[in-house]
Amino acid sequence: MKDQIFSISSDAAFSKMALELFGYQSLNCPVYKNYLAAIGRPRPQRAEEIPFLPITFFKSHDVVIGQNFENQAYFLSSGTSSIGRSKHWVLDVDFYLESCLLSYKKNIGDPENQVILALLPDYIEQGNSGLICMVNHLISQSNNNLSGFFLTNFIEFRNNYEKALKTNKQIIIFGVSYSLMDLADMNATFKEATIIETGGMKGRREELPKKELFDYIKKGTSCKKIFSEYGMTELFSQAYAAEDLIFSTPPWMRIVTTDPSDPFTIVTGRRGVLNIIDLANIDSCCFIQTQDIGIKVSNGFTVEGRVQNADIRGCNQLIE
Repeated sequence: MKDQIFSISSDAAFSKMALELFGYQSLNCPVYKNYLAAIGRPRPQRAEEIPFLPITFFKSHDVVIGQNFENQAYFLSSGTSSIGRSKHWVLDVDFYLESCLLSYKKNIGDPENQVILALLPDYIEQGNSGLICMVNHLISQSNNNLSGFFLTNFIEFRNNYEKALKTNKQIIIFGVSYSLMDLADMNATFKEATIIETGGMKGRREELPKKELFDYIKKGTSCKKIFSEYGMTELFSQAYAAEDLIFSTPPWMRIVTTDPSDPFTIVTGRRGVLNIIDLANIDSCCFIQTQDIGIKVSNGFTVEGRVQNADIRGCNQLIE
């Protein structure tokens, strides 16, 4: 099935694959199998009817296919929750990186034609980050010695940006929110860069609505293009939004919104809990109920906030 996931090109093909993977994971992912038995829902006939596993199970259980996974790689969330960080076992790192690269190329461009400057200190310090794994792969694909990670050395960062201007390459600045605000406070010009914002403030700064954050970064850096990346430890795929703040998903990823008071009631055209079908999660669970609130629209989805009392953590969580 992995050979078919990235070639999906129609709603019918997506629904067919989703139902096939539901059948596979309902038998072979013990946590999901037990969850389905506990809720007792009828067997789904459409992709939208597939029950979604609450994302908190990744904190307390090993959500993975099979039993022999202890020696495999895993990603950890960046949160500081009292019940621990989410863990996502990764049985096929190359498959994860293929998913990341395909989404990135579709939304941002080919890293071979880019210089990528990454400001992701929190993720580097905490370790086992899926985001760091992804960006490291993009940096390696750029094959440019100016690309790299920067912690708090903004002088070196600025020097590399200036050198990159002479390469005729697209310059990408990939940064966690608070680092991009720190960059904006330098009053230096990065107007030729494309900025990709991900992650939250990590307690370093006050959380801002996304539009205010974009305006702050653009004003301080003079950048012309800014994107937001929506991803999380529990997913193998990412969505991207430009300044309209409408996130676009890859063909193998879909959004279903449900009533905040009833996870089995689908809602349309209004705010609801974001549930994600990510077919690239073939080795864990493809059907994830997040703790984000959003609206599904014709060309993607918006993120409007968080479920009340949800942990503040992870990639790109907008706090009301």
